[in-house]
Formats: sequence, structure tokens, C-alpha cells
Amino acid sequence: MGTDKKKKLFFVIGLNHKIEHILNENSNMNPENFLILQSYQQVISPFGDLMRDIIMAVYQKNVDEIIVAAAVEENKPNLEAIFKKIYEKKELQKKIETFDYLFKHCRPEFPRGTIKEWLEGSGTLHENINTTVNIIRNHPLIPSDVKVRELIIDKAKLAVF
Repeated sequence: MGTDKKKKLFFVIGLNHKIEHILNENSNMNPENFLILQSYQQVISPFGDLMRDIIMAVYQKNVDEIIVAAAVEENKPNLEAIFKKIYEKKELQKKIETFDYLFKHCRPEFPRGTIKEWLEGSGTLHENINTTVNIIRNHPLIPSDVKVRELIIDKAKLAVF
């Protein structure tokens, strides 16, 4: 990843700390010149808290480039384990039934069919990263001279493509 050493980079990454390590190893930049924002979300909301953090960093830290990075194997967390924990809790079972009813009958307010589908999210890793890049790039408060791009990391090969 060849970059200008004086450039200020802002990375939006998942919660996997290995990505941060890979970025440090494969960058010829001073770590002081890049900022990292970690998130569970692959697609950010244009007017959510994460977007606000990105905008604040652009102006407070004079960010030159925003890179939305993800690792190929990071696409889906272990959702079955999460669902098992949620569905084990008796006090949540009635609430889940209520949510499932709302998801099924109150469209378009609830875009998925069940609480499980909502937690899983939709889209492929590449689609979700591309959507996030476009949301940031086209946000009215992001200056046009700030570059926004994606970075998909194949962690098995430690290669960037």
C-alpha cells in the first residue's frame, strides 16, 4: 500500500484487531498519520453517529483520505452463537415474537422479515463496503478533495486486492 508519508488517513474498519495490525505492517506511513474508527456495521447511516465521527475527524484532524477496510473472512460474525444466546433468554422470547410480528406486518418501517434477518443484515461484503464508500464520498459535509476508497484484505494471504 504505497502512500504519501505526510498524508493523514482515516480508516473505517470492523472490530477485528488483526486488520489494524495488517494496515500497520503493509503501510510505509507513520502510524501517527492515520486514524482508525472501528464499527460493527458494514454499512453506515448517512446521518448516524459513525458518519458524524467521520465528519468530525475530517475537519478536526485534517484528514486527506478515508479508507473503508474489511477482511474477506470478516463478512459475517458468528451469528448462530449470538442467536442462541438471545433465544435462550426466556424474558426475550416474547419480545422477539413482538419484533417478528412488527417486521412481518409493519413494512416499510421494518425492512426485514424477522429479527434474525435484521441482525444478519444483507448484501455481500463487497456490496456493503461499496455502499459505505458511496455514502461517505457523496455526503454533503465531506469536502470534495477528501478521497474515499475501499480496501478489501484477504487475511489468508495477507494480501491487499
